[in-house]
Amino acid sequence: MSGAAGDAPRRQFLCGDAVKRLRGLPEASIDCVITSPPYWAQRDYGVAGQIGAEPTVQGWVTELVGVAAELRRVLKPGGALWLNIGDGYSRHPREGAPRKSLLLGPQRLAVALQEDGWLVRNNVIWAKRNAMPSSVTDRLSCSHETILLLTQQPTYYFDLDAIRVPATTPRHSGRATQRAVYPPPAAAPQLHGSPRIDLNRGLASLKAAGQESHPLGKNPGDAWLLPTAAYRGAHFAVFPLDLVRRPLLATCPERLCTGCGVPWRRAQQRVNGRLLASGPLRAGCDCGGDWRPGIVLDPFMGAGTVALVAEQERRDWLGIELNPAYVELAQARLAQARGHP
Repeated sequence: MSGAAGDAPRRQFLCGDAVKRLRGLPEASIDCVITSPPYWAQRDYGVAGQIGAEPTVQGWVTELVGVAAELRRVLKPGGALWLNIGDGYSRHPREGAPRKSLLLGPQRLAVALQEDGWLVRNNVIWAKRNAMPSSVTDRLSCSHETILLLTQQPTYYFDLDAIRVPATTPRHSGRATQRAVYPPPAAAPQLHGSPRIDLNRGLASLKAAGQESHPLGKNPGDAWLLPTAAYRGAHFAVFPLDLVRRPLLATCPERLCTGCGVPWRRAQQRVNGRLLASGPLRAGCDCGGDWRPGIVLDPFMGAGTVALVAEQERRDWLGIELNPAYVELAQARLAQARGHP
């Protein structure tokens, strides 16, 4: 049964099975999804029927494709889905791969989601700066995980300027070569309200101006070097804050019109002779109505990291979690972050 039309609940934890809870949410009510579902055969979260306990890796893929089908229904057409997925090794051929072979779970899932109608926009590599050491001697240690960026349609909300990173590139002036840092310190992008350039005519115009990179910084690319989370709570696997922050800033609008749902944009102003979208947020429509924050959903909320980052970045959130103990853990963690005992 599909949820009725309307708004999704905001800043709440919903305890229960992800698919069942998703079926109770309104269609097209979520701006983006950022989540890390249970990996196959990695951990026991202590709840019957949990995802990740299927007999084979293909059974795990099938379960997640079903969850993604419900996520497609609640996502807005221009919304994005980010999936953090880890891999493992087969212990027996009956698990879906020859013994000692990689299961290729992320790759299997990406193909299955593509076949189910999703567009696979990125296969991001999270390279762990502080990966756990391994005693294995006949292969390389595993030090990365996969983050899939998926959308429903070719055009969708994506704010690249909000996640650009500083770049050091040569600046050409005649025969002289000078090292310059872009963006300049005064225009460096910030996590909150970063400036955005409005007129982007590509690399050709940049080179004609003697620049080798975008003035607000470069595209962060699809290989992210980030440490694992340093969280001491009673949860086995916790998102690093920065692993959530980048997807959130890129695909969850800071403000949207309550009437038509169009995201607000920053006003244009001249900074050092450049026309930049670096002013205050302004409505992107002519409705003349009020605004509210974009909303991010995590259907496997765990310790509540997505909710924590969403509040830091002035977005709304909604979490679903199967294990009641983890709901209590996430609530306590969020209360502590808000400054409440």
